[in-house]
Amino acid sequence: MLDIKFIKDNYNIIKEAVKNKKENIDIDKLIELDDKRIQLSKDVDTMRSEKNILSRSIKELNKDSDAFIRNINESKGLGENIKDLETKLRDIKDEIRKLSLWVPNIPHRSVPVGSASSNIIVKEWGDKREFDFVPKNHMELIKNNHLVDFERGSKIAGSHFPCYIGLGARLERALINFMLDYHTIKHNYTEMFPPFLNSKETLTGTGQLPKLEDDMYYIEKDGLFLNPTAEPPVTNFHRNDIIDEEILPIYYTAYTACFRREAGSYGKETKGLKRVHQFNKVELVKFTLPDDSYEEQEKLLGDAEDILKALNIPYKVMLLSTGDMTFASSKTYDIEAYAPGSKEYLEVSSISNFEDFQARRMNIKFRSNQDNKVHYVHTINGSGLATPRTFITIIENYQQRDGSIKIPEVLKPYMGGMEIIECI
Repeated sequence: MLDIKFIKDNYNIIKEAVKNKKENIDIDKLIELDDKRIQLSKDVDTMRSEKNILSRSIKELNKDSDAFIRNINESKGLGENIKDLETKLRDIKDEIRKLSLWVPNIPHRSVPVGSASSNIIVKEWGDKREFDFVPKNHMELIKNNHLVDFERGSKIAGSHFPCYIGLGARLERALINFMLDYHTIKHNYTEMFPPFLNSKETLTGTGQLPKLEDDMYYIEKDGLFLNPTAEPPVTNFHRNDIIDEEILPIYYTAYTACFRREAGSYGKETKGLKRVHQFNKVELVKFTLPDDSYEEQEKLLGDAEDILKALNIPYKVMLLSTGDMTFASSKTYDIEAYAPGSKEYLEVSSISNFEDFQARRMNIKFRSNQDNKVHYVHTINGSGLATPRTFITIIENYQQRDGSIKIPEVLKPYMGGMEIIECI
């Protein structure tokens, strides 16, 4: 969330951000409402002052005098007017709050302006494997090795709810445990296992609400949403906290199952594991000092990349344009891993810096050692990694001519020393 004073003082910048992020928010209406709020506040203060003056004069008047009765009636009238204005003021503040939640974050100056076609490749890593046979895609490999049962998953919960089975389930669990161990041991993140349900306040804090409500699963009876990602529960862990500067930056990693309706996926490929309604993900979240956040974002990007390096899967890093990044982000990198069976790069992680946008919504601050005042922290998060497409790239990159799948070296300890998944 952006401060209303900041919005007014940077009107042209905000209008440009709204345009470049392709959002639909009436900034002029928001400013008009705030001007009304200011005037109403002044009117209330003026009436309170007048009422206080009357109250003091009433004490000095004879109760039987005309002046006493007149001042009493005038004081009551002012009191009623004040109540009416205070009600209007509360309504306007509520309207400003609701409207402000739709104002997007400002893109960092390094972010390219445009749509997805304006995204920039900033890094590539790894050599694509040269096959002496035609590599299969993940759907063929899953079927041949009986790793995921899509039909029975659909029978249980509906389409796009995959059911991993046998060695597919074990490989998925191995991947999750490997990533958690890597981030806690190698990268010094603190592991967290948060709730899988979130309140409306929690999701508003990280920016999923109100904009992305149609993409989430809502439990109406309890007023709770299923996790779209671990970002909301982990980031809200410090909601309303004042953090000591000495303990920043704070690093958290967490596994959660994630649930998304994929409401905006019309026209996109949804076969197999590429786009599902339930998936697993290991999340990385940082709370940092404002001056350090972009350096910490680069480090977090490197932490996510390390997983693909350890798995020896080629990938590229994209700097997203204004029209392709999220509503709340100031700067986002996507990591896309190469899947040779389908000959395409698949997004396995987004690494975003939100500056103080989320912290303002959640009221997360730190006390500065320099001025002893409180300031908002900066928040950063990214997938480290999401498993469905990582799963795809593993089985496609490690497939053999006969359809079997080698186990990546780093996953063998998590697979009980298994070397290969034999084709059934």
